Parts: sequence; C-alpha cells; structure tokens
Amino acid sequence: METGKKKTDGTSGKGFWHFIDNIEGDKVVWIIVFLLIMISILAIFSSTSLLREGSKDRMDFIMDHIFIVGVGLLMIFGLYNIKSLKVFRVLSKFGFAFSLLLLLLLDLHVRIPGVVMAERINGAWRTLRVAGLQLHVFEVVKVAMVMYLAWAINAYKEDQEAISRKKPSDHFRLANRLAESRNLSSFAQPFWKRVMYMYLPILIVCVLTLMGSGSSAIFIGVILIATVMIGGMPVKEIAIAGATGIAALLMIFGIYKASDGKVFGKFERFETMENRLGADYDAERLHEVKPMSHEFYDILDAIKQPYSAKIAVHEGGILGKGSGNSTQKYVVSNIYGDYMFSFLVEEYGLLGGILVIFLYVSLLARGSTIARLCNDEYAKITVGGLSILITGQAFMHMFVNVDIGPMTGQTLPLISHGSFAFLVFCIAFGVILSISRIARNRIREEEEAAVPIYDSEKDDIQTSMDILENIDNLEDRP
Repeated sequence: METGKKKTDGTSGKGFWHFIDNIEGDKVVWIIVFLLIMISILAIFSSTSLLREGSKDRMDFIMDHIFIVGVGLLMIFGLYNIKSLKVFRVLSKFGFAFSLLLLLLLDLHVRIPGVVMAERINGAWRTLRVAGLQLHVFEVVKVAMVMYLAWAINAYKEDQEAISRKKPSDHFRLANRLAESRNLSSFAQPFWKRVMYMYLPILIVCVLTLMGSGSSAIFIGVILIATVMIGGMPVKEIAIAGATGIAALLMIFGIYKASDGKVFGKFERFETMENRLGADYDAERLHEVKPMSHEFYDILDAIKQPYSAKIAVHEGGILGKGSGNSTQKYVVSNIYGDYMFSFLVEEYGLLGGILVIFLYVSLLARGSTIARLCNDEYAKITVGGLSILITGQAFMHMFVNVDIGPMTGQTLPLISHGSFAFLVFCIAFGVILSISRIARNRIREEEEAAVPIYDSEKDDIQTSMDILENIDNLEDRP
C-alpha cells in the first residue's frame, strides 16, 4: 500500500514538473507575467479599503479582478498556442483600419442604442460600449497600431525586394496601382510608400486620439515612432516626421488659443492639457486663500491625488509599511489604478519599487533577445514594439507617481486595476510569448537538422568491432 502511494505521489510530482518544463516560449517572460499578476492580486486586495460604488462588499471588487485575471490568462494561453505567424500577420494588416474605425466612432460620438455607444467619462470621450461591453479605445489602438506598423514595415521591405528582382509585388497594391497612372507615378517611389503606409497612419491616429486624450496621443505617437525606428526606416526621415507632428500639434494649439477656443473647439482636451502642464501641486497654496472657501476646496481637489501619491512614496522608505498598512489609500479613491506604483512603494518600500522596475526592464531585455532569435522581420518588429509599449507605459506611470511630469491617467501594465486595459496587455504578452515559442521551435528544428543524432549504443558496438578487427589483423602478421 505504501509503495503504491509513494509511486502515485512521485508520478504526480513528476507530471507537474514535466508540465512546467515543457512550457514553451521564453520562460523569463512567463515568470515576469506570473509575478506581475501575483503582485496585482496582492496589491488590489490591499488597496481596496473603500467599498466600490454600487458593490455589496469589498470582496465583489476583488473577485471581479480575479475573474479578469483568469480571463487574461486564458487569452495569453490561447494566443501562445498559435503556432503560425501568418495568423498574426493577417490580423495586423487590418490594425490601422480597425483603429481608425474605433476612433471615428468615438470622436463622432456615435450612439446607436444596443449596438455601439460612445461614452464620456471624467470629462473625456475615451470608451465605446459595444453590445454591453466597455472598450477603452486608446488601449486597443496602442497594440493594434504597433502590430500594423510591424506588418507595414515588413511588407515594405518585401515590396522593395520584389521590385529590385523585377517581380510582381504582393504588397501595397493600392500604391502600385495608383503609380500606373502617369499623374500619380510618384507613388511608385519608396518614400511615398512609407508616407502612405506608415507616417500618414501614425499622424491620423494621433490627431484622432488628441480629441479624447492629449497624453495618450503623445504617448502613442512616441511609441509608434520608436516602432518605425526598430524597423530600420531612415532616421532623418523619422526625425522629420516627428518634427512635423509636433509642429502640427503646436499650430493647432496656437490657433485654438488665439481664437479663444472657437476654432478647433472639439479639441476640448487642450484645456485639460494646459491645466495639467501649468498645474501647481504645492500644498502651501492652501495657506494663501481663505480657509473653507470655494477656492480652498478647488485647490484641495486639484492637489489631493498627486500630493497624496508623493506622500505615499515618501512614507514608504526602504522597506515600506507592510501589506495592508497604507494610509494614502484612504485619501486617493482610485489609488489601485492611476497611482498603483506609489501605493506599492508605500507598502513595500523602495525595494518593492525596485522589484517592479526590474520586472519591466527585464521584459525589455528579453524582448530584445527574442527579436534577435527571430529570422522574420515582422516578428522582430512586433516583439520589439510591444516590449517598448509595455515598458514605456510602465515608466510613464511611475514618472507621474513620483511627480516627474503631469498626470496622464496611464495604468501600470498587468498590475493596476483596469479591466479592459489589463486584457489588452494580456494580448500583448500572449503575442510576445507565441512569437518566442515559434522562434525557439525553429531554432531547435534547424539544430536537429544540422547535427547528426548520436546513437551511443550503436557507436559503442561499432567501436568494439573495430578494435577486435585490429587485434585480429595484428595476430595475423608474422
């Protein structure tokens, strides 16, 4: 009986570790994913001191987050099990069209009951409700556009290679057809193809995003420009495109201010951007106004969250106050969202903050390693772009939390509470893991094809026979 029990336990343990060992893809990225999720669950549990509006108790909020984590993990595993780059390549091709559709529905404030409803939250148009599900448009656009640019850059290089070999190109058919016209022959030039399929989509997406969120428009523009640079496009050209975008933004803002908001009135986020850039979060301002006056409460509301975030970071010290001992979570109502990093530092100290930073930096490093393993241009740019997107948003969140830069409302990827944003970043991680799996399998297949399989038993027998034959030959000699 005991022997059978030991055998069962050993088999069970062996099966578990066999399963862990056989998980493909980059194991460092898997570890980063699970650590971020574990930190997220612990932080959400500890930071939700107040009841959520409309919920029966605190556990409703936590169980909602655990459910989202479960759905996110299923999405990661689902994408991880995709074994063909062709699937991602085909979907990426429509990334710009999909982003454009969502942004237009949002900016035009389309409201078709039961189908799609643009929603205004906290004074800004940022979400769409589609069939009852809330979509944060800018989160989708970030990932969709990175993957679209990966497709566009890869298609551009294949198009140029086909043209150099005087073969028909399977890409950029619209540009190639337009180039057949004598008046539009310039579309055959590489520069205009880059403008049409890369720079113009970036500009359009950024302008449409600007109508709902200035910080998101700037962040998306920077990430997309970085993705184009990863793709090896001309640096001078990219610099000109970036400068053009900045000049266009300043021109629009200048006209908006000169007309006192009458021109470009739909860019209502300009006022918010201006207020945030010029905001003064110094608590000493409260002593300059009459106590308990309207002005006093206006200043208090403006400084409460950012000032409390700074207090949380300061009080955290080296080791922190310990799990559940945060005091600023009682002041900042959504500390588990926009101010998650300051909360982590308050409870787990500088060491906890360094751990979180280390995880995101490690992701960027592993993304670079995975990209080098890929022999496909599309895969390289996708992994590089998504890694920069995740790490870049993490650091933007941290900078705001420690009072380096104005408030942006960017969440901490895979840690902050934010149902839809959490799921979108799960998609990004799933794509990275799938591509790393495909790359490693390809390398393994190439190694197996290049190195002959060593059969030790057969080789030992052959060696023994050769020795015996040599001995016999020596004995036959006179």
